Amino acid sequence: MGHAAEKESSMLGATAKGTVILGGIFAVHEDVEKENRTFAPHLHPCIRLQARGLVRMLAMINAVEKVNRSPLLADVNVTLGYHILDSCADVSTALRATAHFIERSHCLGTTSCGPPVLAVVGASHSEGSIAIARQLTLEMIPQISYSSTAVTLSDKRRFPAFMRTIPNDRHQTAAMVSLLSTYGWTWVGVVITDGNYGQSALENFVSQASKNGICVAFKSIIPQAVGSQDVRSAITQTARTIFENPEAQVIVSFAKPTLMVYLYQELKNQMLRGGRDRKSMRRVWVASDSWSSSSSVKENIHLEDMGHVLGFTFKSGDLSSFNEYLSRLEAAGHDDTGDNVFLQEFYTQLNASEGYGDTELVSKAVETLREHTHAGTIFSVEMAVSAIAQALVSVCRNRDCRTPGTVQPWELLKAMWMEEFKLRDKRFKFDSSGDINLGYDVTMWRSDGENIHIQDIVAEYHPHNNSFTHSNHSTTQQLNALKHIISKCSKSCIPGKSKKTTKGPHTCCYECAICSANYYSNDTDMAQCLSCDPDTEWSPEGSSSCLPKDRLFFSWQDPFAMVLLTFSALGVVLNLLVSALFLHQRDTPVVKAAGGPLSQVILFSLVISDISAMLFVGRPNSLQCKARQVLFGVSFTLCVSCILVKTLHILLAFQFNPELHEVLRGLYKPYIIVAICVSLQAATCICWLVLKSPYNHIVNNPTTLLEDCHEGSYLAFGVMLGYIAVLAFVCFICAFKGRKLPHLYNEAKFITFSMLLYLISWLLFVPVYITTSGVYLPAVEMVVILISNYGILCCHFFPKCYIIIFKKEQNTNTAFRKKLYEYSNKTTDVVSVSVVTNCREGVTCPSLHRGSITRHCRERSNSI
Repeated sequence: MGHAAEKESSMLGATAKGTVILGGIFAVHEDVEKENRTFAPHLHPCIRLQARGLVRMLAMINAVEKVNRSPLLADVNVTLGYHILDSCADVSTALRATAHFIERSHCLGTTSCGPPVLAVVGASHSEGSIAIARQLTLEMIPQISYSSTAVTLSDKRRFPAFMRTIPNDRHQTAAMVSLLSTYGWTWVGVVITDGNYGQSALENFVSQASKNGICVAFKSIIPQAVGSQDVRSAITQTARTIFENPEAQVIVSFAKPTLMVYLYQELKNQMLRGGRDRKSMRRVWVASDSWSSSSSVKENIHLEDMGHVLGFTFKSGDLSSFNEYLSRLEAAGHDDTGDNVFLQEFYTQLNASEGYGDTELVSKAVETLREHTHAGTIFSVEMAVSAIAQALVSVCRNRDCRTPGTVQPWELLKAMWMEEFKLRDKRFKFDSSGDINLGYDVTMWRSDGENIHIQDIVAEYHPHNNSFTHSNHSTTQQLNALKHIISKCSKSCIPGKSKKTTKGPHTCCYECAICSANYYSNDTDMAQCLSCDPDTEWSPEGSSSCLPKDRLFFSWQDPFAMVLLTFSALGVVLNLLVSALFLHQRDTPVVKAAGGPLSQVILFSLVISDISAMLFVGRPNSLQCKARQVLFGVSFTLCVSCILVKTLHILLAFQFNPELHEVLRGLYKPYIIVAICVSLQAATCICWLVLKSPYNHIVNNPTTLLEDCHEGSYLAFGVMLGYIAVLAFVCFICAFKGRKLPHLYNEAKFITFSMLLYLISWLLFVPVYITTSGVYLPAVEMVVILISNYGILCCHFFPKCYIIIFKKEQNTNTAFRKKLYEYSNKTTDVVSVSVVTNCREGVTCPSLHRGSITRHCRERSNSI
């Protein structure tokens, strides 16, 4: 196959000659024999050859041979050779291999060393890569790893010569945290292998998980030395911890494949010994790249017991070239391995267990190698070799590189940093950290009954935006099957409740507290309840949303409002009908006795007052709030002022004291009196509107918004009502004095009753208005206004209408004169008795007699 094996310094390796030599460090064996029998320095023998490590080594050999066959290196007349050593997954052994490479560079010019190693591909594990990088940095020999993911290796101040063709663990842990967040898994366990890789991964995972509200239920750290007592004890304790944390249904593992197999076996043993059912063992395992594609794990576990395995693997490439290489290896047969001790040992190990013939042995060996072939790792190794080869071409374009020492390692390193390289028609470039970050493929393990297969890629992770894309609809459905799995410390708090952290180190363990009134939570596991907008919203206790506050006002659709509006409209109609009747009968004695033109003014003011009452209904606005009180105040003042004039007129008409009569006649100026009374009220209202006018406002109640009119100045409101009350009281006093006048003239009784009704209703209104609040507060004033209006209408005008319509014989001058004559005779008798009494008591007696009183009454009749 164009390569040979050699034994130098007690180290086994595979080499091939070339103008430029590449070093390779692969973990072909799983471990070394740690038993120390001497204090002298010695090389520990490697144990347990693993097919996965052999596949990686063969991938590098194939990649070098493929580059040598391409025209790329032929242009600069160089070829690549390799010197591959086995680290046996042991740091000390890896350091010995590195020392051997550096030693070749120092003995340049001697025939025993050959060309120096200009670059190294490896190592597999981060612990080994960190140790190797420290040594290679001294000589600035470029190192490209295909699977070491520790974050610390991206620190170019410490490891300037280290590069890798995969992303570092910070991206992997970010992908894991993003996956956990997607499914709401906030309570997880973590299992790692002790060492730089495991500790770095744990540190990054915990840091990123805490930022995303994910808590670590337990951390299990297993030592690296497989088979030691410490490892067995740690695995036993880890299995016990997993069973003791049933709420942690998801476990993130950065452990090595062999340790995962041992952990599975221990879990199964404890399940059987403890009499537990299979469900108690099942978990969702989130596998890191260290074992997510491990064939040894797949071959030794059963998914029915294990649960689900979601693995993160590196981006994969085309395996056709490597499969062809394996086919050529199979065709070459068992005898064509040369001195490749790794391949010979693999054949020997396989033959010892099964006893195959030569042809069957090679076929079985190649089949096993194919089973342990992982596209992601093969692709990473091929990228490493291609990057070195193309950097070499860039350096050797202007010089002859066939002579050893012509090209320095640091020149090759600089070229790799500065330039892109090409592989399968795609271009790649190392970033500022020396990484190639292509993201990850997410795989989901599945079983066909006995065997476990890595399922086709179910999703891809994109580091630049921390997102996943699903491969196809079927894989999306398979991932959706995981949504029923709950991995939380506490049960989710449903909408209407919030998390209340309990005492303890974890914020993921909490109780659910019911949201209080006017607070809500509209999602599960909310950290706190959100406040409703106090101006427009409310919510009862334990709400998942806010309810809009109902806007309340004395609505037109309210049944009570409809009744009051009906009475208001009826009042307007009745006032207009009475006005029309009085206008038609304006020359009759009854209409003249009712005040003549003043009666029309009173009826008009009552119409306006009824209309003002209607303004108390409906959603209030600024104009409505100002208009309703002012309209009522001015209109009703006009009404009461006219009634006051009528009362004074009646008293003047029937006042028999000549001196008082002359005084009243001088003061009696009807329209001036009305104008003065109304003007005073108008001035009050104008001051009210200018200084502190009524306005619409909203009363914010716990569950409702009450829209109402605020009177602005309650003092002005009280002055307005008090002024009307004073006028009404004067009317009441004057009317009370004239209550015994002739029946047909006697409006005084009705005025007395109407004013008394007004005063009583408004006296009752004051305490009710002060103590009442709510929707029906406007209705209180509306009712009092209507009572006042209907009191005046019924007392002042309905009796006159009755006479005009039904007692027409009484609405004549003759009938009025007759009533006056009867009243004058009655009054004469009363006055005569009074005069005689007064004369007997020595009081000066006026010269009165029946004739003069009768004549006085006739004069008043004519004036009326």
